[in-house]
Amino acid sequence: MPSREQLHKYQDRMINFIYTTPKCALWAGLGLGKTITTLTAIVDLIDSMAVSKVLIVAPLRVANSVWHKEAANWQHTKHLKFSIVTGSEKERLSALHKTADVYVINRENVHWIVEHYAKKWPFDMIVLDEASSFKSSSSQRFKSLRKTIPFTNRLVELTGTPSPNGLLDIWSQMYLLDCGERLGRSMTAYKQRFFEAGYNGYSFKPVKSADKVIHRLIDDIVISLNVDDYLEMPDRIDTVIRVSLPPMRFVEYKRLEREFLIQINDNNIVAYNAATLAGKLLQYCNGAIYTDELKNWTEIHSAKLDAIDDIISENSDENLLIAYNYKTDLIRLQARYPDAVVLDSDPKTIEQWNSGNIKMLLAHPASAGHGLNLQHGGSKSILLSQNGSRNCPVACRVYRKPAHKISYRVGDGTLHSIQSLIKSHYFKALAQAAIADDCSDVSLASR
Repeated sequence: MPSREQLHKYQDRMINFIYTTPKCALWAGLGLGKTITTLTAIVDLIDSMAVSKVLIVAPLRVANSVWHKEAANWQHTKHLKFSIVTGSEKERLSALHKTADVYVINRENVHWIVEHYAKKWPFDMIVLDEASSFKSSSSQRFKSLRKTIPFTNRLVELTGTPSPNGLLDIWSQMYLLDCGERLGRSMTAYKQRFFEAGYNGYSFKPVKSADKVIHRLIDDIVISLNVDDYLEMPDRIDTVIRVSLPPMRFVEYKRLEREFLIQINDNNIVAYNAATLAGKLLQYCNGAIYTDELKNWTEIHSAKLDAIDDIISENSDENLLIAYNYKTDLIRLQARYPDAVVLDSDPKTIEQWNSGNIKMLLAHPASAGHGLNLQHGGSKSILLSQNGSRNCPVACRVYRKPAHKISYRVGDGTLHSIQSLIKSHYFKALAQAAIADDCSDVSLASR
């Protein structure tokens, strides 16, 4: 069992930062050990009697299966007592009545727990795992958590992607730390100071040097670390394999791209604007397309699934994680691979995967992109389509220290123009990847 002495120096730096900065954010990439770093800081704070009761807010699967297990894996944190506040209201109330050092709740129940305690808030420390899920200042979870600020002495925000859609995402996260001291008391004030509105009044573009000014203002409460700067990770190798659409389907695809309208099996497929068209083209390249608002759909081709068959045959001894975007993808994958297991909210599914007992795991990026440790069960992930930057964290869940990684990428090259349709309306900040990508890709990330 590893001990505290085996933590990296950069982790010691983060631990000290949490200890000395009561309300702070750790912006650290996947694989840098934010979980054990935070748990170590919690141990130090409890030992020094700086805190007595900690609440961790996390995605449901992470709340159920990550924090308490990570603590149990380390000599210096295994003594921490956890209570998992998920499930039915009766189960959550029972968990709250248990005596523990750390209580872990899923973010969907933030409003519930805040309303439950009201002004008798018992937690003197809050940890937000994947704090970017609080990026919307109009969301109920943000508004609810804001009520706890006067009663909470310490708050730690953890994320590897603080601004997935640009600098606009940062304000609400910083407000929870300083009540608007650094970036303004309201989102409106923040926009007026650092952005200029687009012609339609709905899009916003940072003014010149806004990113530098913002980062300077929050520098004292944010520590930012990049994986490449601190871990010796092997290079990820991308091998591109082209998959061509059947000739008639390619003609049909080009018609949809050009005219925003095609007919398939007596169904009129209509894209009313560029954003809708982008989604239809993504679906088309995957091989199935929705035909109406009721989510009825029809299969168009199997080119990508055929390509996945080839990848599977070349890696027959490997466990594979396959990421999908649409429900039609999942249905077709399950029909093609009936023994595949879908990543669900049951912690045992993750345990079985990490134990190497699941040959093929099907996961949606929204389910596998935050906080889950999936690197132990398999070395390769297949991305059925690259829908912007959403699928990147899925591959990163297996591309983590200390394993060796390789990545295979398969695409048909038909959607080189799709980037102009789905490109981000915001400037990307903090060296994050651009959202637009070739939606025709199938990727295989391997260690």
